[in-house]
Amino acid sequence: MSETLAVSDRPRGPLSRLTSRDALLVGVLVAILLVASIALPRFASPVTVGYLLLNAVPVLLIALPMTLIIITGEIDLSVASIVGLSTSTIGTLTLQGWDFGPAVLVAVLVGMVAGAVNGALIAFVGLPSLAVTIGTLALYRGLTLVFIGDNSVSSSQYPGEFSTFINQKLGTTGIPVVILVVALIIGIFAVVLHFTPFGRGLYALGYSTEAATFVGINVALSKFWLYVASGVTCGIVGIFWALYYSARSDSATGLELTVIAAVLLGGISIFGGRGTIVGAISGVLVISSINYALRLQRVPDVVLIIITGSLLIVSVVGPSVFDAVKQRQYSRRVRRSIPRD
Repeated sequence: MSETLAVSDRPRGPLSRLTSRDALLVGVLVAILLVASIALPRFASPVTVGYLLLNAVPVLLIALPMTLIIITGEIDLSVASIVGLSTSTIGTLTLQGWDFGPAVLVAVLVGMVAGAVNGALIAFVGLPSLAVTIGTLALYRGLTLVFIGDNSVSSSQYPGEFSTFINQKLGTTGIPVVILVVALIIGIFAVVLHFTPFGRGLYALGYSTEAATFVGINVALSKFWLYVASGVTCGIVGIFWALYYSARSDSATGLELTVIAAVLLGGISIFGGRGTIVGAISGVLVISSINYALRLQRVPDVVLIIITGSLLIVSVVGPSVFDAVKQRQYSRRVRRSIPRD
């Protein structure tokens, strides 16, 4: 028994966090793609690849900072509202005659400030992240309505070269060029989480705030910068949303549900301390593939919402049940290994 404990207590390297659950989820993703390709002739085509990946971009990007935040035991429910606020900022400034470049910079700045407000209230004031981000979810959505009102700014009202870039593909593959930018951002978050002291500190923070403080981690600053990063990422998504969809007061409404469901499905523990970027990305692609395949079958959006909600419940309840079963089996083995008089 002491040998078992000694093995389990060894330090874990960055790559060791790539768990069997990640591999299982990647396998599930491949299976979904194969089944959809066989069952739906239109699914296995460059056009489908392009639409699937472009529609997944907002969730992919927001899932990155959300993963880090949930690993620390916190949450951000205001991400969709920040995206809407940034998108409406671009739309409103465009209607007022601003050039696209300055409007984009202001939109990212708005996202950063919104994230910083969340971070300051949670990290420095000490308020619960759930309560804070529910409040700012409503606040930022209200500001979005104030900014843009009933106006709708379509992608055609922005400079053509930017919209062309969003829709440009890599040869005949159907893969959007913008995915290269997304891949770069994914790489940055992966390196930060898995290969830096800051990332390792986030896992420690998720396990125990007191222990993290004891080993020298600045808990408040770590949480604050995570929410700032979330705000900046939402600002970038706001730019994409304006160029690919449109700028309206209801832009990105409900997106937070899909993001959180995807992240939890990817194996990130809602209780903190566990998760990988690979798992989060796999979870996003699983949900995006299922939703897109069902849309090709003209399944109503309300059914897609029900499916997403169901996956969210399974993602939260499933690991808890699995851990309880493992703990029970472990306790049985321990009791059997104890010598009886």
